[in-house]
Amino acid sequence: MYDRFLEKPETSIFLFGPRGTGKSTWLRSSFSDALTYDLLGDAEYLRFTRNPSLLYEEASRLPERSWVVIDEVQRVPALLNEVHRLIEEFDLRFVLSGSSARKIRRAGVNLLAGRALTRKLFPLTSGELGRDFELANALRYGCMPLAITGEMPSDYMNSYVQTYLTHEIQAEAQLRNLAGFSRFLEISARQNAQVTNMSNIGRDAGAHRSTVQGYFEVLEDTLLGNWLPAWKLKKANKQVQQSKFYFFDCGVTRALAGRVAFEPSTEEIGVLLETLVFNELRACLAYRGLNYPITYVRTYHGTEVDFLVETPSGYSAIEVKSTRTWNRKFNVGFRYIREVLHPIRVKAIGIFNGPRPSLVDGTEVYPVNVFLEELWAGRLFGVETGPKQSDIFEPSN
Repeated sequence: MYDRFLEKPETSIFLFGPRGTGKSTWLRSSFSDALTYDLLGDAEYLRFTRNPSLLYEEASRLPERSWVVIDEVQRVPALLNEVHRLIEEFDLRFVLSGSSARKIRRAGVNLLAGRALTRKLFPLTSGELGRDFELANALRYGCMPLAITGEMPSDYMNSYVQTYLTHEIQAEAQLRNLAGFSRFLEISARQNAQVTNMSNIGRDAGAHRSTVQGYFEVLEDTLLGNWLPAWKLKKANKQVQQSKFYFFDCGVTRALAGRVAFEPSTEEIGVLLETLVFNELRACLAYRGLNYPITYVRTYHGTEVDFLVETPSGYSAIEVKSTRTWNRKFNVGFRYIREVLHPIRVKAIGIFNGPRPSLVDGTEVYPVNVFLEELWAGRLFGVETGPKQSDIFEPSN
């Protein structure tokens, strides 16, 4: 088992993460002595559905500051009223895990009025895998724990899609048209990381635009993907405003698209690299408690930057390419964003499939693995931080 970067909390938390990312394993490891309820089990689910106050009766006997774990809490949202009482009256601490907050919100239950922090668990990251991280496998199969440790990752990913992403999500969101939703999943996976056009996806999936919008809400609520909004600045002219949608894992994306059994094509590699980098950025920021917004930049003239991370000391602009060499034309987006943001400082970072780091017209260019190492070492987000040019960069010809 790999050590996770998610730290054990001191106070109550909601722990959210897609199914299969290892929440239950982390809970057993971190809270082995806690009173634990697993609502995936039919017995626990049924008895609490019939009588949520049983939680109060059982947990109120614990000493103050004791831990209580409720796994898949979204299955019985009414339990949160009892949790609230137990926190207030007995100073108990709770870990409330789940793969969706959809039912909790729709039941009109507030998230304990701020008495529990929200934390996220992601698939295994390159930092957690360390020397076991293999870029080719991460792009093809993703980084779900069982895709990493299992003997047949392709079969696992297909099973994950079939048993969870279709049937369980249908039940979770009470979807009536499973066939239509399945078509939407395949089409949206094939358009992963592209500017999202609801009308076009609806036409291809045979669904109304409003239906497609609802499907995306389901994916977001069940933590299977995230929107990357377009960066907005009034003095920047003619920027694309539509968001992009990224699935949370490369393997899940490819399984939904029906591609996981095959080696990634040349066309896929670039999008998969983007998806990997985006999710590694999200995980790193979340685990370190850094609430830095991530956006992308694209003008109607075609100038773009894949990711723009706003930090207290400026911006980190990131461009991802699957090429073996870094061409100076890749820096066009960096020049644009520097002009628009002047005099705010911008750290330009290029990521590519080349063999070694370099410095190209002020852009710090990293091979993918080197970038990931620097990311998890904490040397990338400060505009004035990071490795010294003389340490690792070679002038580019």
